[in-house]
Amino acid sequence: MAVVMVLSLKLFAQPGIITLSFTGDNNGQQVVPDSVWVKNLTQSCDTTLYSPNLILVLDTLTTGIINPGSSGNDFYVSQNFPNPFIDKTTITVYLPERDNIEIRVSNLLGQQLIHYRGQLNAGINTFQFFPSNERFYHMAVKYKGQNRFIRMLATGNGISKACRLKYQGSEGLETFKSVQFKNYFDYNPGDQLLFVGHTSLEESGLMDSPIESKEYIFQFATNIPCPGLDSLCYDGKYYHTIQIFSQCWMKENMNAGIMIPSSQAQTNNNIIEKYCMGDNEAYCNILGGLYFWDEMMKYTNENGGQGICPEGWHIPGDLDWQILEGAVDSQLGIGDPVWGMNNWRGTNAGGNLKKSGTGLWEYPNTGATDSYGFTLLPGGYFVQNTFWGLGYKTYLWSSQPIQKFYRNMDWNQAKIQRNTGGGSAAFSVRCIMN
Repeated sequence: MAVVMVLSLKLFAQPGIITLSFTGDNNGQQVVPDSVWVKNLTQSCDTTLYSPNLILVLDTLTTGIINPGSSGNDFYVSQNFPNPFIDKTTITVYLPERDNIEIRVSNLLGQQLIHYRGQLNAGINTFQFFPSNERFYHMAVKYKGQNRFIRMLATGNGISKACRLKYQGSEGLETFKSVQFKNYFDYNPGDQLLFVGHTSLEESGLMDSPIESKEYIFQFATNIPCPGLDSLCYDGKYYHTIQIFSQCWMKENMNAGIMIPSSQAQTNNNIIEKYCMGDNEAYCNILGGLYFWDEMMKYTNENGGQGICPEGWHIPGDLDWQILEGAVDSQLGIGDPVWGMNNWRGTNAGGNLKKSGTGLWEYPNTGATDSYGFTLLPGGYFVQNTFWGLGYKTYLWSSQPIQKFYRNMDWNQAKIQRNTGGGSAAFSVRCIMN
């Protein structure tokens, strides 16, 4: 019988048990993820499930701790962060008194890779772990006859034949008292959870706010039409679909509505209105329309709302974009904190989404590979009664109200820019399936 990890969660409504299970699919072929990372985006706590026990039980009746025996004043070993990780990760060890500890790191086969002995100060002691070419690591920490264990998952290729552990230093007891460790995996109804499934080669992410037991299926196929829906017709125009792991996107920018001249304002008149580059509808047929945020959202403020998208689709929220960015970047994965920052971020996510070549993008179209079939075109933008950036830039809206986050990709940049505002500009729109 499989052992199920039961996480006691603080819930103040809907008492009972919620069981979340996870599996994977690759275009019809079953895939079992190696691990599933679960992050509560609302409360900033996380946990990791490891195969074969990919079941998360949310106990709504009690409050408890993930690591039994690890209260605020006990010997404590944190789960490494980040986890999974690429080239390095951080572990903290808390000791109530100065004494000797012993650390052993082994691989999935139980072969010992690191053996560390030393005397550490009372308080927080920090280590950095650097992987070899192994993927799974088991760390055991022993202090005064007590043992604590964590499992770590590396997703990089490994740059060294031997892994290593580096001591970073310590902080005293007074500092520890001011640090808020998340020993709990808290969940209140309505909290938004990020799930990231990992295999030996890929990762796939999705979001939800579960209120009942549910099975989640990560999709590991990419750069194919969305299974069961190659294309669709909406508002008299055809759109193709593209599957990028667990997200199904439209392959073209939205071109819904009627073109109005750029000298005329888009208004709340129950008619979808668009601008076309140079007031020429031929550009809309290739690049899609340009829409002010309110027009795109049909004058609502719902994050993730349908807006001008067809039924069953929605304007991507900021977190939808963050999942896409982490899925296609070669170095920084889904859930990396960098995706929540503004300005140019990542390594090559933008290049991997841009249409390759210079037929529409101006030279040099830096980093463009279109590796995932997103086929992003340089549609430009409209601001201050003027069209700008044709061939050089593209801007895409999110549905996030207030901040009105948008994404920008350039002809000479492989990264993606995230920024806020843009309320006085008209940008392109992509739709994502619900």
